[in-house]
Amino acid sequence: MADKFMSMKNLKFTLFSRKGKYPSDTPDYLNDHTPKTIDMIFKAAAELAKKTMHPMFEEMDRNPPSLKNGQVHVHEGVKPMLETLGKDGWIAAGFPEKWDGENMPSSLLLCINFIFATANYSASVYAGLTMGAAKLILSFGSKQVQDTYIPPMLSGKWQGTMALTEPEAGTSLGDLCVEAIPIGKGQYKINGEKIFISAGDHDGVENVIHLMLARIKGAPAGAKGISLFVVPKLRPGDNGSLIENDVIVTQLFHKLGYRGAPITGLRMGEKDNCIGWLVGKEHKGLSYMFQMMNNARLEVGMGATAIATSAYHAALDYCRTRLQGRKITDPKDSIPIPIIQHPDVKRMLLFQRAVVEGSLSLILQCGMYEDILACDPANKDCHLLLEILTPVAKTYPSEMGILSTSSAIQCFGGYGYCDDFPVEQHFRDMRIHTIHEGTTGIQGLDLLGRKVVMEKGRALILLKQEMEESIKTAKHHKNLDGMAQDMAEAMTILEKTTMVLGTLAREKGVEAYLADASLYLEMFGILVIAWQWLIMADAASHALKNKNSNKKDTLFYNGKIHVADYFFSHELPKMKGLSETLTNKTKVTLDMPDDCFT
Repeated sequence: MADKFMSMKNLKFTLFSRKGKYPSDTPDYLNDHTPKTIDMIFKAAAELAKKTMHPMFEEMDRNPPSLKNGQVHVHEGVKPMLETLGKDGWIAAGFPEKWDGENMPSSLLLCINFIFATANYSASVYAGLTMGAAKLILSFGSKQVQDTYIPPMLSGKWQGTMALTEPEAGTSLGDLCVEAIPIGKGQYKINGEKIFISAGDHDGVENVIHLMLARIKGAPAGAKGISLFVVPKLRPGDNGSLIENDVIVTQLFHKLGYRGAPITGLRMGEKDNCIGWLVGKEHKGLSYMFQMMNNARLEVGMGATAIATSAYHAALDYCRTRLQGRKITDPKDSIPIPIIQHPDVKRMLLFQRAVVEGSLSLILQCGMYEDILACDPANKDCHLLLEILTPVAKTYPSEMGILSTSSAIQCFGGYGYCDDFPVEQHFRDMRIHTIHEGTTGIQGLDLLGRKVVMEKGRALILLKQEMEESIKTAKHHKNLDGMAQDMAEAMTILEKTTMVLGTLAREKGVEAYLADASLYLEMFGILVIAWQWLIMADAASHALKNKNSNKKDTLFYNGKIHVADYFFSHELPKMKGLSETLTNKTKVTLDMPDDCFT
């Protein structure tokens, strides 16, 4: 298996490709990190990923977690990995100094998680889940809860989870029915079941801490009655001891991919002895959980990007070394050529690179908005831009990542379908991302039903302004004139399509308006990724004017521009077909009677 899972040069280029975009009085969203310090951080993360995470990549898949006598057993490498991540400060990196953290910006945390996930996605999720759960406790938990749970979680000794889903309440969280009965002092007895809980139990840690949504007895129906609780597997007892908390693993789900991390079913309160601690105020749980969920959606997008990136680099390495066939113009008795020289293979590699590097750029764009908001929480424009882009940043890498990893398999031919090479595992690992943290359908409804219309379309207006600024900057380079013009025309397509759908909403109602929301999200995503490629092409063109660039740098920057050309010539035109479908007044998804399905 190749040791190269990603390009460090590309990661740093992407991070800095929008440098200088904001005026000088804008807060430094990277918290004074310099290219030199960032390079040190990335190298340390890559070394850890290569030595600790990647060696387990195949083993975690082929020997998945097992459930024996109520205990989930995971790969033996998980425990030392988490101990290292805790001891070396990786889990605490984004936390304040009070918690031995570094206040690391979101942009850099996303990059680190990208590095880890390219090496081994299943291994990377353990710490990521703990970081998200601990952030919730830090944001909304009492001092006692913070002091009890945050230190051992950040040390890697305790696992954190997000416990939302129930057997009859998945996407529709307002229907959940796990019950919490107050018993005083902020404590509640918890009773009910949860399913699909990532890292919901395992022997790689001493304890598992669930951030769990439940409904306090007598609470209002629906989403308004949901509260958030800390529910540990082992709860604090006297003198610092830990005692069983009546949280039982009911099953371990056997999955298509992403097998290295356990997904469990849980039963709380079977012996009427499960205690949870309220986080924040009663009935505010869903709003608290969305803090973790919104960031988790970026992490899902980044995870998908990382997997597709690993598959792309595996395919690229193979295509450079695999000799087969000849050019059509070559004599029949000429020697075979590397398959990367065949135009259709090159097309597949261009497609993969366009998807993975465009996705990475978009997620780091969102990370930049998060960091600006961290410095200036009152920046409403950044908040709205992050809101409208998050469904795209979650969905485009997830949906297109499936196609990208499929193309990687195709590059390998028959070998790609076998476990001799890693791409078949990447393909299986990829598939969960369109489901995690809200399905593609939910993201489409969120984008078209909420984000596009919020504050009278203000978010969409701001995004248009961002894109127009990028077009203006790109026009400084003559080689980008065509892309800039294509970008402007694509923006017009989105505007006209949105207006037609708005008219449809007024004429036929909201159901007709949202019937093809997933297609609108797909079209929207293509435009947004085109914007990112224009930003990168602009940065590459600017770099090429620097006469100090060496041959390797020149090839890299020219490669960026070629891939941008590919996206604008092969992917961006797909918007026209999607727009035609969306503006067609025939709504077959509404009109088809249920009983006509056979």
